[in-house]
Amino acid sequence: MSQGRILITGGAGFIGSHVADALLARGYRVRALDSLDPQVHPDSARPGYLPDDVELVVGDVRDAHAVRRALIDIDAVIHLAAKVGVGQSMYEIGDYVSVNSLGTATLLQAVLEHPVGQIVVASSMSVYGEGLYVDGEGNPAPARERTREQLTAHDWEPRGPAGAALTPVATPETKPPSLSSIYALNKFEQERSTLLFGRAYEIPSVALRFFNVYGPHQALSNPYTGVLAIFASRLLNDKPPMIFEDGGQRRDFVSVRDVAAACSLALEHPEVGDDVLNIGSGASVTVREIARRLAEILDKEHIEPELTGECRMGDIRHCFADVAKAHDLLGFDPVVRLEDGMRELAEWLEGQVANDFVDQARAELRARGLTV
Repeated sequence: MSQGRILITGGAGFIGSHVADALLARGYRVRALDSLDPQVHPDSARPGYLPDDVELVVGDVRDAHAVRRALIDIDAVIHLAAKVGVGQSMYEIGDYVSVNSLGTATLLQAVLEHPVGQIVVASSMSVYGEGLYVDGEGNPAPARERTREQLTAHDWEPRGPAGAALTPVATPETKPPSLSSIYALNKFEQERSTLLFGRAYEIPSVALRFFNVYGPHQALSNPYTGVLAIFASRLLNDKPPMIFEDGGQRRDFVSVRDVAAACSLALEHPEVGDDVLNIGSGASVTVREIARRLAEILDKEHIEPELTGECRMGDIRHCFADVAKAHDLLGFDPVVRLEDGMRELAEWLEGQVANDFVDQARAELRARGLTV
């Protein structure tokens, strides 16, 4: 599909704005539907980073009238609109289910009246729960869910069914979901609803499971955004990054530019329908190491991270992406190295103002018994 008109729900957000850049560069016309949520857009105004060529429709994805209006003359949809954050999802349950699940249902209902040729929906690595592990002989082994008693004892590593030690490896799409938070449940429902709908109405639909996305335009004042933005907010305010557990948990940090490229590739491969694909860097790094690297880049090496020794309910220990399937089906190859992506983030951070609400968010979780 070339030169078509694309609707990006959540298109004024962090990922959405980069997807818009990528699509415009490829000759698409872009419309964004966005509610300009104050948690992401503190002044509720059109963000300056959103390209001028993007037509912005201000409206809530749960508002059927706004969604129908945004779908007029649209050829394909990239559905990014969502409330994000594992921790917050565990106590703002109604809002998360409403925006993520009802919002997706409202969009799909509207597509019945304004059919499109393709749908790409943003899912999340959170649907996996713990990533894939192997036992001492290299065989895949399911990780037991970590109990509250285990976490209270600071015994962080998952174990196999018989209590044996496990080794984390890259997680492929074949790993069964294990939904450990309301947010994970929402994202799984979003992807399943979209794929079921696409199958029923013969609309090519694909779900992209994003891993830990980072880069310019992240909402620095949102304490439930990506961990790199949260750490940056703390460091910019000369406060130590707060790291849950012991910081040894491994994650896959993927540049938002690679994520935007993956969304564009998904549009250009409509034959890849009714499927889910991992979108990550294909590499892993510990959270403690990512905090150290960011402090170095921001010339804040003197600020040591704070290891809280706490765990948030719903968090997992290790998960990083196997991206072979996205390579085979889309030709997706992440090109932004972590060092280069973090340097780009640091350049954007110069002059940015970050209101640090991390302490309040942590206190909220603790008050509700959601940390151990």
